[in-house]
Amino acid sequence: MDLDPVLIARFQFAFTVAFHIIFPSFTIGLSAWIAALLVVWKRTGNQRYRELAQFWTKVFAVSFAMGVVSGLVLSYQFGTNWSRFSDVVGNVVAPLIGYEVLTAFFLEATFLGIMLFGWNRVPSWLHVLSAILVAFGTMTSAFWILSANSWMQFPVGHVVRDGIAYPDDWLKIVFSPTFPLRLAHMLTAAYLTTSFVVLAIGARYLLAGKHEAYARIMLKMGLGMAIVLAPLQAFIGDQSGLVVREYQPVKLAAIEAHWEAEAKGPVPLVLFAWPNEAEERNDYQIAIPYLGSLIITHSLTGSYPGLKAFPPEDRPPLWGPFFGFRIMVGIGFLMIFVAWAGGYLWWRGHLETNRAFLRVASWMWPMGFIAVLSGWIVTEVGRQPWLATGILRTADAASPVPASVVLTSLILFIVVYGIVFSFGIYYMNRLLVRGPVPHAGDEGEPSGPDHPAPGRPLAAVGPSGREAYRGGGS
Repeated sequence: MDLDPVLIARFQFAFTVAFHIIFPSFTIGLSAWIAALLVVWKRTGNQRYRELAQFWTKVFAVSFAMGVVSGLVLSYQFGTNWSRFSDVVGNVVAPLIGYEVLTAFFLEATFLGIMLFGWNRVPSWLHVLSAILVAFGTMTSAFWILSANSWMQFPVGHVVRDGIAYPDDWLKIVFSPTFPLRLAHMLTAAYLTTSFVVLAIGARYLLAGKHEAYARIMLKMGLGMAIVLAPLQAFIGDQSGLVVREYQPVKLAAIEAHWEAEAKGPVPLVLFAWPNEAEERNDYQIAIPYLGSLIITHSLTGSYPGLKAFPPEDRPPLWGPFFGFRIMVGIGFLMIFVAWAGGYLWWRGHLETNRAFLRVASWMWPMGFIAVLSGWIVTEVGRQPWLATGILRTADAASPVPASVVLTSLILFIVVYGIVFSFGIYYMNRLLVRGPVPHAGDEGEPSGPDHPAPGRPLAAVGPSGREAYRGGGS
């Protein structure tokens, strides 16, 4: 059997990027959560927020490390498997990636050490500031990565000479038309993912009857963010769809499995189907009339071009965009339902005692990760067959490496990732199971109503406190 080296290289990159993206998605939100905890602690003096921040900082450190390790591999693949990519679009993409290093990585490297090891060693204001700057650094990293990827989705601000793209207008390159909403969508997804992880851990602690004081904080802060962010994400997603319709119509047609070439309405919303690419139709279709027009064009009679309007060689594979989009949207509606159900229980005063809701919430932790992966499948598979739309096709970007070599490295990646990341996730799970522990014995920390002496039961801790932070001369 002859192996396609381009297909194997795509599988390899998909495998490594799928591993990588779940960690930045978590650390972007988690760094913001830690910073929020420290700000609340600084304003209120309640030591529980500080202790929660210490607990989640340990989880952040493991996740951040795994994100860095998995991200380094992606950079090397540009040279090993996709050498033509650098030749053709490196003049534009390489500076954007370089700006990420010069801004986000340097910022994180400067203040991450203070955030991780500065407890009781630096003034409290500096420790809080370091957490805020780390959170800003992770957001800045997302800014530049999404900027580079958005330019690849819809390149502008460049000129092509002899098949090579050269920058012409950096403002247009950085802020390409699909970029602003894609950045908002990704950041909201990261914060929403972390919100449901925090919510789930808090619910599990309450169900187990342990760490209850901390669990209540996690439950309410996680739920509060989800109540706001889940419907906000739905709105951003709707607006993103309008941008895709304008700038990437073939991707939209693949997402909706819409075949008709002529732009005539109304268009139904396909809830489920099995896209039949060979015969250019949908099998087993379940659709709602008019709703596709209403959602995509905000008109009952509006329409948009279908897949038949584009040459077959310019169409993306349908399985990724079509099914990935429905998984992502389905999870989005589930998040809204769970968040608003929790909000209702909170309003009625039954949030912490309704065990049915706590059980549902305790199993919501993977939903954000699944939605992020589904969304990236929609984005990246929907861009095919282009690596940089209109400039470089994926097949033309591949290195002249034998398929057997690429397959061997793919197998090695699977084995090594399976071992290394299994240990990392196992250790992270151990931290979550153990939970936050009051650090009453910290140097310079007096015991008090919110900072009990060693051996004092957690139930004896009061609901609030104003103990000052004594570490580092503050």
